[in-house]
Amino acid sequence: MIESVGNGRTWVLSGPASSYALHLTDGDELLHLHWGPRISGADAEALAAQGPPPYWPFESPLDGHEEYPVEGGPRFVRPALSVRTAEVRGTEWTFAGAAVDGDELRLRFVDAVHGLGLTLHHRMRDDADVIERWVTVAHEGEGPDLELLRADAAAWTLPLRGGWRLSQLHGRWAAESLLVRSELTYGERVVGSRRGHTGHQHLPWVALDAESATEERGDVYAVALGWSGSWRICVQQLPDGLVQITGGAGHDDSGLLRLAPGRSYTSPVFAGLWSDGGFGGASRAWHAWQLAHVIPDAASERPVLYNSWEATGFDISEEQQLALAQRAAAMGVELFVVDDAWFGQRTSDRAGLGDWTPNAERFPKGLGPLAHEVHALGMQFGIWVEPEMVNADSDLYRAHPDWVQHHQGRARTEFRNQLVLNLAREDVQDYLWEQLDALLTNAPIDYVKWDFNRCFTDAGWPGEEYPQKLWVEHVHALYALLDRLRAAHPTVAFESCSGGGGRIDLGILSRTDQVWTSDNTDPLDRLAIQQGFTQLHPARVMAAWVTDSPNVQLNGRVSTLRFRFVSAMAGVLGIGGDLTEWTDDELAEARGWVELYKKIRPLVQHGELYRLRAPDRGLSAVQYVRGEETVVLGWLQAQHYGERPPRLRLRGIDAAAVYECLDTGAVHRGSVLLHHGLHTGLKGDLDATVIRLRRRQPPQASISHQ
Repeated sequence: MIESVGNGRTWVLSGPASSYALHLTDGDELLHLHWGPRISGADAEALAAQGPPPYWPFESPLDGHEEYPVEGGPRFVRPALSVRTAEVRGTEWTFAGAAVDGDELRLRFVDAVHGLGLTLHHRMRDDADVIERWVTVAHEGEGPDLELLRADAAAWTLPLRGGWRLSQLHGRWAAESLLVRSELTYGERVVGSRRGHTGHQHLPWVALDAESATEERGDVYAVALGWSGSWRICVQQLPDGLVQITGGAGHDDSGLLRLAPGRSYTSPVFAGLWSDGGFGGASRAWHAWQLAHVIPDAASERPVLYNSWEATGFDISEEQQLALAQRAAAMGVELFVVDDAWFGQRTSDRAGLGDWTPNAERFPKGLGPLAHEVHALGMQFGIWVEPEMVNADSDLYRAHPDWVQHHQGRARTEFRNQLVLNLAREDVQDYLWEQLDALLTNAPIDYVKWDFNRCFTDAGWPGEEYPQKLWVEHVHALYALLDRLRAAHPTVAFESCSGGGGRIDLGILSRTDQVWTSDNTDPLDRLAIQQGFTQLHPARVMAAWVTDSPNVQLNGRVSTLRFRFVSAMAGVLGIGGDLTEWTDDELAEARGWVELYKKIRPLVQHGELYRLRAPDRGLSAVQYVRGEETVVLGWLQAQHYGERPPRLRLRGIDAAAVYECLDTGAVHRGSVLLHHGLHTGLKGDLDATVIRLRRRQPPQASISHQ
């Protein structure tokens, strides 16, 4: 709902539980008024009437109060917008009108000197407390080109509080999405990526709380950027204590694009929300919004998959893949994925990338025969691709060495023996479309795992007048290619991967069905990674695999099949071990776990998530609630001194109801589960359990108080 008051110069956007208000002064200064619990238009008018802060030497009364600070004029904060021509830098705007289109508010400003049009977009849907913000910058004049140095999607202003705490998700390859919280101090805190993709090092999300919020209590403000290239989020605490957050595409101010007359740039969405339900309440609000408005076909359930990579590496054949598929099908797997090495001369990571046709020796009749065999086994068929990359040893590179990012006269840096294609080039875009469309047309493929295994290092474009634009246009071209493929092949699902979790953000999630959370499949490490991931994203997109023990990818850790399965069942279950080496007993046990996962899958993928205990050396657990049912996944890292692990206090259930355990028949009172909890029965090291409960009418017999 959008309410306009104060002679049409004050606006209030409201969702189910929160409001966001802004005000335009008589001097065309757009000021932030409120972000928090729901308020009325009259409340917003009262806030607007309070006027500016008192004068303070060497400071601007606009700083920390403007809705979108620009470079130029009496401002000293980090600008969200920076524009220049050869003669003039900065912006001086005048208000040009407001428009409301359904749940979207558009505020338009113009800079007569630059011929610049700026539109600020705000959207708050009726079913969510997430505010979606973005900007459109247009060259509406007839003068020289405008260089867009920076155009952040939004600036967020927080209420004045004491003692802000910053939460962020940091990491590296095989250790992504690790949650860390620290005191916010005066000055600027910057997180981002200058790597050309979202990056393993930071997810584009931050959250702030000022009064020691807990998992389920306290005010939390959180923002997340929907962009899959280089990006930056800056959290500033100003001298007067106010906090403002800016964020958008590009890591620095060296330039995004050059706008010719008639051209425009639309930023990615920078979304934000307020919750008084602590970090858990904020997470559930994010999850519900993404499932409703971001993730394609989110109402469907993601299938249990098998991926052959850890079983075979680069040494694959059609017969070998079929043998794995037969074992996977017997286990109850629903999607079989052939990973790397099915194409070109791909016998190692030194060759073949860019040549997206089946290897004639390994698949003499193409992928069709194997795909049909997999379908006959009752499974869908998927493949792995890495379209944005090329090996120097490939037919593509030999034919078009100029198609890669490079600087004239400089060495071409290889990581993982590969180079990055300049996807900003139209000829590269055309080639990839032709290759991938043919691939999906010529074989009955149901699923594509889209990888991206190295960062930008030589982001040059010889002969291009403004080569800097490739940082932005690469991402736009990626989005356009995915959109085009999805439109042409609507039954094909896509997974985003980047050496694990190196490209996970709201932008890529609006075009893919799930993401590969991390290359680290160790079930214990994964608990912390998944704890961080779900701060923002729902379990419905969080792919997790059961692989071999000892762990072959990283650490050699030995763990039971039970622990590995329960860890992976917290998201979209997959299996990636060498099934030809699993014993009959292991295959039978795995079949049981897959059957159990299918029973709880509606809750895991579409239920409300409660993080009951964080994975910190002892007992940890998550809970999913949907309708009358709830399921708890619990893990015990180690038991000490023979002591019984603590009870798990549940969340999100009805205190007045009773709940029956579907596996033991035990009946529990809701109030007892909420306030006293239940024992998991876990013991020893690396133990795990699944507890399924269903609400039922109170029985006449006595009720267990376990």
